[in-house]
Amino acid sequence: MLTAVEESRHEAWIEADMPLRKVAVTAVIKNLFANRYEANLGPLIDASAEIGREMAELARAAMRPYQAVSYGKGAVVGTAGEQEHGVAMLTTVFGDVLREFAGGGKAWISSVTKRGPAGTSIDVPLAHKDALYVRSHYDTMTVTLPDAPLADEIAVVCCYANRGRLNARVGGLRAEDIVGEDGLS
Repeated sequence: MLTAVEESRHEAWIEADMPLRKVAVTAVIKNLFANRYEANLGPLIDASAEIGREMAELARAAMRPYQAVSYGKGAVVGTAGEQEHGVAMLTTVFGDVLREFAGGGKAWISSVTKRGPAGTSIDVPLAHKDALYVRSHYDTMTVTLPDAPLADEIAVVCCYANRGRLNARVGGLRAEDIVGEDGLS
């Protein structure tokens, strides 16, 4: 497990009223299906819940004193695996654990997966926990593990942020105006 914290206190020479804290927790796990095709990826999906809980607890500690209001998820699959193995780790089973931690509704959780060798970077997309259409919370967190994933591993990532982008001003649905499911009336 690796936890990274990024905190921005100003943007474009303007001091933030509240810093933007982004937290990424990465779990590097053995890929049960490295070097072989398996039709049933259920074991990866099932394992993602427990891994997600452990990751969310680490994220909670790193996010203090703030609360998570946006999130995203990602995975980098080592070269002996398939991209589908990373997708299996990020299904609704994993997503529901992330939602529970953030107190989010049923909004879609942005995600990204890819294959790559150790040292591959991944840009995990972030969006508001209650409404995907809140533009101020569209953001990313870049995660790089210099020594993972090895060919037979999967690096699973969850990211959280305590607010939207600093100086966000491109319009759209505002967080304080969210109504109904996914911000729609």
